[in-house]
Amino acid sequence: MENVRETVPSSTRRKKSGKQARLRLWTMPILVDGAFGVVSAGEVIGIAVFTTYVVWAIYAEFVKNFEVLPLFHLPNHEERIFMIELMGLRLGVIGLFCVALLFLPVARGSLLLRLIDIPFEHAARYHVWLGHLTMILFTLHGLFYAIAWTIEGRLLDQLMEWKNIGVANLPGVISLAAGLLMWVTSLPGVRRVNFELFFYTHQLYVVFVVFMALHIGSLSFCYVAAGIFLFMLDRFLRFCQSRRTVDVLSARSFPCGTLELVLSKPPNLHYNALGWIFLQVRELSWLQWHPFSVSSSPLDGDHHLAVLIKVLGDWTQKLEQRISEKDSKLKVSVEGPYGHESAYHLKYENLILVAGGIGISPFLAMLSDILQRMNDGKPCLPTNVLIVWAVKQTDELPLLQTVVGMDNFNLSLNLEIQTYVTRQSQPSLEEGKPPSLEAIHPDSFSPASESKGCGMSVLVGTGNILWSGMYVSVSTVGLVATVALVNTFYVNPYNVEYTWYKGLLLLLCMTLSVLVFGGVLIIFWHFWEMKTRSLQNVSDNKTNTKTKTKREVLHKASSKEQQYLSTIRYGQRPDFPGIFGAMRDRWGCVDIGVVVCGPSTLQTSVAKECRTQNLGRRSNQPVFHFNSHSFDL
Repeated sequence: MENVRETVPSSTRRKKSGKQARLRLWTMPILVDGAFGVVSAGEVIGIAVFTTYVVWAIYAEFVKNFEVLPLFHLPNHEERIFMIELMGLRLGVIGLFCVALLFLPVARGSLLLRLIDIPFEHAARYHVWLGHLTMILFTLHGLFYAIAWTIEGRLLDQLMEWKNIGVANLPGVISLAAGLLMWVTSLPGVRRVNFELFFYTHQLYVVFVVFMALHIGSLSFCYVAAGIFLFMLDRFLRFCQSRRTVDVLSARSFPCGTLELVLSKPPNLHYNALGWIFLQVRELSWLQWHPFSVSSSPLDGDHHLAVLIKVLGDWTQKLEQRISEKDSKLKVSVEGPYGHESAYHLKYENLILVAGGIGISPFLAMLSDILQRMNDGKPCLPTNVLIVWAVKQTDELPLLQTVVGMDNFNLSLNLEIQTYVTRQSQPSLEEGKPPSLEAIHPDSFSPASESKGCGMSVLVGTGNILWSGMYVSVSTVGLVATVALVNTFYVNPYNVEYTWYKGLLLLLCMTLSVLVFGGVLIIFWHFWEMKTRSLQNVSDNKTNTKTKTKREVLHKASSKEQQYLSTIRYGQRPDFPGIFGAMRDRWGCVDIGVVVCGPSTLQTSVAKECRTQNLGRRSNQPVFHFNSHSFDL
């Protein structure tokens, strides 16, 4: 059954582009059904190169074992045991190479990730892949040694041994035990059933790293220190940012079981419509942080940022109860925003946005961003946008009206919305007309009269890259200086030779440089933020009247009849071959940006259709560029 509203002729939607459509490695899905999830052509190449290196390294190390074995002139029995130990040693060395990269993807605000424009939600799965490989190598490393020691009859003695010179075994056992516990609880079957168990046991990474340093000493630890140091810098910066409590300017609950929080932010905190933030409500939990995509455009206002939250688990249910309390003010702690350095949705003239349920949230921000840019006369490439939204019940439909139902809708945008209500075969009786915004937003937030409140900190996110670079540079110089001072005035004069102790000293130097040198830079960064904010407030006071008048005129001038195609289908799921085929015929030889936000099954279906269309395309047909905006730890 279909319900169609406000049509516009399809002839006005097709617009030829002068650019030639072409495939891109990072937006071309190749693997869609495997254990890795949706994997692009660029990622397949990266996996192949990395796998080739690991296989080559294992082969080269084993060949080296056979070359060095005759030099020791051991009896056959001892030779076999020694060979097993050498194999364990080589696997441990290769595992260290994986650890060198393991912490880089989870440094959420890392300068490195920002420079190569890989957002945290994408990089997190690289950490998962590396984590599995690392623990396989380290488990085999420990297993080979355990087998050799068992054959020799001294397993327990070796496990408890803590040498002062050379490798200390007991710290290695502790580090491996912590790693195994993190690995087991991070497996999909355990993580999905008990996420809190996964989250809390993953804090054992501190034990894993510290005892690894004690196990291998400072010299070997230098191979992995760079990646761990960058993670420590990011973790300390996030800690400093999250100490500030942020005012919630507006909090409300929708009938569909969705919450909206409007948070205060300073005008000098920059983000884009594809951003994420992590929220903590200390009244509910001091340890739990939850990721949410931003549902507001950075052009909606200088002093606020909005997120939509679906009420699903215990934490969100407690939050809903807290919001329902009258005469109470809610404060939250925030990390972020994170995400792409550049807004890739603005690079496509033609967009297909596919959402499942609350996955519509980032698309509200993207659509609002496009409309604001069109109304303000700013550069904006998208002109044709198709939204495909699958929901379970009709009570979720009003969420989309918060954008397309506003007066700032621009007729230059060719917008089409296809909504699929999967668990209702027909409209409910009260659906006589489209939902009104007054019913949806009884206390609608007004950007023109927005309250500033205590805003988010600018220390982390997609903000000032100059300060981020200075933070990393100053801390790195501080680390080099600290290590040099410790060696000059302590290690060398006092003949410190204990291997495990040198590893501990290096780890302490890394921590000290982050706290002292990085801390000093953060203080200056904070003062710069406060000064910039005060100057911005003065500027806002001077231009407030002009801005208000401009907005009133804009809304009045654009309050003409809205024209966009809206179709609601009941009891159906999206037919992606039909949808993509129709857009292929309508838009011609162009680049089409496809953005998906929803469950993994939805991502797989859309990625498979993008791959099918691209592999079977002709020269006069479009290229579908797959982009995922879903966060799944």
